[in-house]
Amino acid sequence: MNIVLSSSSPARKQLMRRIRLAFTCFAPNIDESLHNNEPVHKAVERLAIAKANAAKSQHPESLIIGCDQLITVNDTILGKPTTHANAVKQLQMSSEQVLHSYTGLCLLNTTTNSSQSTVINYQVKFKQLTQSMIEQYLAIDTPYHCAGSIKAECFGFSLFTWMRGEDPTALTGLPLIALNEMLLKQKINVLKLAAHSAPTQD
Repeated sequence: MNIVLSSSSPARKQLMRRIRLAFTCFAPNIDESLHNNEPVHKAVERLAIAKANAAKSQHPESLIIGCDQLITVNDTILGKPTTHANAVKQLQMSSEQVLHSYTGLCLLNTTTNSSQSTVINYQVKFKQLTQSMIEQYLAIDTPYHCAGSIKAECFGFSLFTWMRGEDPTALTGLPLIALNEMLLKQKINVLKLAAHSAPTQD
C-alpha cells in the first residue's frame, strides 16, 4: 500500500527516510488557525487529522500520515519565528523555562476509511541562555522556520538541561514510536521492510 506523508516539513521527511519506508509527499493546504479557547492538545490532533484528510482525494488506497505540532512556554504558543529578531525573543523567553511540545499524529487508511490518532507530549528544560549563546546557536542552526526557534535534531540540544517524554522524535514533529505502533496495526512491519532495503539518501 502506498504511504503518503501529508507534510512539507524537511525534518519529518528526514525522519521518514530514517525508517526506510518508501513514501511520497503531499503539501496540505488547510486553515491551521486555532479555535477560540481550544486546548493545545486538542488542536494538534484536530489539525493532524485534517492534514491527513486533505490528501485523501488524491491518494486512494493509501496510508496517509498527518502531523501537527505546537510548542508552548509558560502557556504561550511559540510559532515559527521567521526572522532573527523574533527568534532571539523566543529564546530569551525560553531561558530557564520548560518547553512543552505537543505533536498530533494521524494515520488514515483511505481504502477502509479508518484512522488512528494520538497526541505525544514532550518537554525540554532550557539552560540559562545568554545573549552570546543565543547568537551562536542561531548562526549555526538558523531555525527561523522551526516552532520555538529550535532544531532539536541539530544543535538545539546544546541549549537544554534535560529532555523528557515518551518519544524524542516527537520534538522534531513526527513521533516514530507512535507511528510504528499504528503501522503495525496496518500489518506494516518497518523492521522487516528495512531488513530488505538499503538506507535512503537525503
